Amino acid sequence: MRRRLFLTLASVVAIGLGARAARAAWPDHPVTVIVPYAAGGNTDIMARLASDELQKALGQPFIVENRPGAGGALGAQYVARAAPDGYTLLFGTTAQLSILPHIQKINYKPLTDFEPICVFGQSFSILGVNRSVPATDLAGFIAYARANPGKINYASGGVGTVGHLVAALFAARAGLTMAHVPYKGGSQSMTDLLGGQVQMYFGNSSELLPYKDSDRIRLIAVGTPGRVAQLPDVPAVAELYPGFSLPAWNGFLAPAGTPREIVDQVAKVALAGAASADVSRKLHDLGIDPGVAGPDALASVIKGEQALYQDAVKAAGIEP
Repeated sequence: MRRRLFLTLASVVAIGLGARAARAAWPDHPVTVIVPYAAGGNTDIMARLASDELQKALGQPFIVENRPGAGGALGAQYVARAAPDGYTLLFGTTAQLSILPHIQKINYKPLTDFEPICVFGQSFSILGVNRSVPATDLAGFIAYARANPGKINYASGGVGTVGHLVAALFAARAGLTMAHVPYKGGSQSMTDLLGGQVQMYFGNSSELLPYKDSDRIRLIAVGTPGRVAQLPDVPAVAELYPGFSLPAWNGFLAPAGTPREIVDQVAKVALAGAASADVSRKLHDLGIDPGVAGPDALASVIKGEQALYQDAVKAAGIEP
């Protein structure tokens, strides 16, 4: 009887130690990183930079797989339903967690179906205006737009995109009446802003920073809590309208229930990679700041931006 009890206890201990060893050995085969957009965009580029860093540090392939569709919801849904074993990760964005829930039906729960891991890169919005607008700064632009209601056309990369929502919230806070002109992407928006077909575009930093010395457009504001190092003389909208800031991050999430030690390991390696001289330079070249938010900080960011984007969606008049 004692021998049987001893063997049973030994078996239980062995199983526990074996499970712990298996968990500690992660990763022991390739990891799939789901990007919810097509290849070639900023999110895809960042995902590949981050995956290379993870692969070098952890010794297993981190394979980027593009699963676009429904504004990124299909890729997020795929990860939400994956096994929480660390072998399927989402390289997601603000859109999947904080925008799409307010504008369309999604088949996942942003706050409970994922384990936030880290922000790898964070972009910011820049307000650019065509030089045909007789305003040289933010206050002057607001005054001109108020005096000419309906005469300013503003571009976006599509209904419900970050650019659309930032511009709509800006218009609401400033009391402006402007016409929204949605395009099928940021490149078309930039083309028509430069050509004067639209007068304003609240676009991504990676799109507008290359034109900071342009003779065709002016960069007159940023959508961050304060000024940014890349444009130290350009004011933040928040200087006139406190609290105006809509974040746009890119980073890793895992299916809910993924062991915390795996989450922490991915965060540690990815953040170290983003801070490295080579990767941070590449991110800055894209107009992106390297990430600084780990699991708990990203969880707080997601919770905090839910209300902000809800207000922006309301300002944009989008019905879910």
